[in-house]
Amino acid sequence: MTAPPATGPRSGAALPGTGHVDGAAGPRTALGVVAWISLVLALDADGSLWLQRGLGLLTWVLLAVALRGERPLVRVQTGVVVALATAVEYTFSPLLEVYTYRFDNVPAYVPPGHGLVYLAALALGRAVWVRAHLRLATALVLVSGGAWAAYGVTLAERTDALGAFWYVCLAGFLLWGPSRPLYVGAFVVVSYLEVVGTALGTWEWQPRDPVVGWVAIGNPPSGAAGGYGWFDLYALLVAGPVLARWRARRAPPRVARTR
Repeated sequence: MTAPPATGPRSGAALPGTGHVDGAAGPRTALGVVAWISLVLALDADGSLWLQRGLGLLTWVLLAVALRGERPLVRVQTGVVVALATAVEYTFSPLLEVYTYRFDNVPAYVPPGHGLVYLAALALGRAVWVRAHLRLATALVLVSGGAWAAYGVTLAERTDALGAFWYVCLAGFLLWGPSRPLYVGAFVVVSYLEVVGTALGTWEWQPRDPVVGWVAIGNPPSGAAGGYGWFDLYALLVAGPVLARWRARRAPPRVARTR
């Protein structure tokens, strides 16, 4: 008697329609990440700089624990996202002041927080419901995100042109990008955290971008999740070659054959 075929992807197998592999992080991981970052934002809203640094250390520990069950490729992809997001944070916050944090710095929990957000988005994309109803989930994100972006450029007290631009990026990734389940998860997680973070005053977006001076920005911008599409695309392009080079360096040298 033969065994019945497997009904789901094997751990470590490629997820259909994505550049990612299956792994340990699932919906519970996403809920845990959202709960932790919500707590961090609430504590940091009125906390000291030293508390902020302590929260950063704990967030790094949590990221390391979350990555333990992941495949090496996902670990490298997450590391690439953390590196790129950190560079973006320091460029657009302390340097250009497009948005600012309470202490005019980049809080210590933000770099590892980007890694956790990326894992949470990936975890939601792995959810059984999202995989089974990907077209419906994509449509829901497109409609709700589009309504938010349209409100930002028509009825909102603060016009949100940047949010509309980012929504166009998000829509492009959802329709033609390599990781649609992840973009669905990123919209949920990033939108929630942007709303919570700005409501608590942990960070604040400028009414207009200070670089060119004419791009209006909401607080928060509606399509902020579109930025994670670019992070993910960069991670997919870079992580594979980086991992291959790392493995090649660690491989034992080949012994030349002698006749």
